[in-house]
Amino acid sequence: MLLAGRFSTEELYDENAKWIYLDCTKGPGSRLVHATLNMNVSVILSSIDVHPIVRSFFDLGEKSINYDGHNRPLLSIQVTELIDGIFIGFTMNHSLVDGNSQWHFINSFSEIFLQLSQSQGNDTIHITRKPVFDSYFPDGWGPVLKLPNIGIKRSVPKSVDPVVLRDRIFHFSSESISLIKAQTNKECGVHNISSFQALSGLMWRSITRARNLQAEHETSCGLAINARPRFSPPLTNNYFGNLSIRQQSICNVGELLNKGFGWAAMLLHQIVVSQDDKKVHEFYEIIVKLLCGPPNDPGMGNPFYSPNFVMIGGSTRFDMYGPEFGLGKAQAVLAGYCNKEDGKITPSLGREGDGSVDFEVCLKPETMNALELDEEFIGIVELK
Repeated sequence: MLLAGRFSTEELYDENAKWIYLDCTKGPGSRLVHATLNMNVSVILSSIDVHPIVRSFFDLGEKSINYDGHNRPLLSIQVTELIDGIFIGFTMNHSLVDGNSQWHFINSFSEIFLQLSQSQGNDTIHITRKPVFDSYFPDGWGPVLKLPNIGIKRSVPKSVDPVVLRDRIFHFSSESISLIKAQTNKECGVHNISSFQALSGLMWRSITRARNLQAEHETSCGLAINARPRFSPPLTNNYFGNLSIRQQSICNVGELLNKGFGWAAMLLHQIVVSQDDKKVHEFYEIIVKLLCGPPNDPGMGNPFYSPNFVMIGGSTRFDMYGPEFGLGKAQAVLAGYCNKEDGKITPSLGREGDGSVDFEVCLKPETMNALELDEEFIGIVELK
């Protein structure tokens, strides 16, 4: 299986290059960890901010990077036994999977578990969505992507942002979401801005205001977008891999705050609907230039993270509360600390399943404090 292998690097000395590939026969396989903690579920879930102990529920730790897949598991599952419940932490290498494939795996894993526990000797297992592992390379790409041989110390940064951040979950009821969506579409004179885009516009504007930036400063909001249906012809949503692209909208702070959050939502809506086969290929061309450009190229910087950014990575379309492992429906979905930084938002459907949404928001303490006092924002969100 893909997630049981390790990465390997082959040097192409004649070309002063190298390429990285997945070796399914390398290493001892995936990792399963059993841990115990003398703590009640209620203590973890009643914390205003995400409880700091949650970081320890994920095996590979916050300092892991994708390149570590050369000698560390590509998949690790840690089951932490609490006093009155369990926490199952799934950690996967982001080079191999995006959110779509991660939740596809978790749901399939749940199906296998439930069928085995009820099989009574019947070994036939049925998976609702069979993953597609066939390699896919758009025209003109792959299968070997040659990287400049600049040395591991230059190509893989190991530093971790030392800034202390607050991490809090904000809950939006289905009623409040309907109101936000209606107001957003009314402001813009349209009917096609989605609930998610309306919420994203609200968050971008509220966080930017909480940062107390100068009007002439630049701000951006980025979205992680599933590229599978945007290829021509489209790929099935069961395609297993990392096919998430990032796109962003940029404007001045003053412009964003002087207009309603409907205007911000419209900017994001335009970004989403414009993503087609051509745009997806342009994204990957940028990635290749970043990875394979000259070693001394100051680099194009990072075109996907502008100053004062808000990054929304994840989707309310993922089935997060469907998977079960013998103890009933999950009480909460929490994310590990890896891949979190100031301005990162991780959305998920609310546990109620009635259209409510949870946004896990990661901000500097002073920004989070200001957001919690923002009258427009607090008038919409539900707090603990």
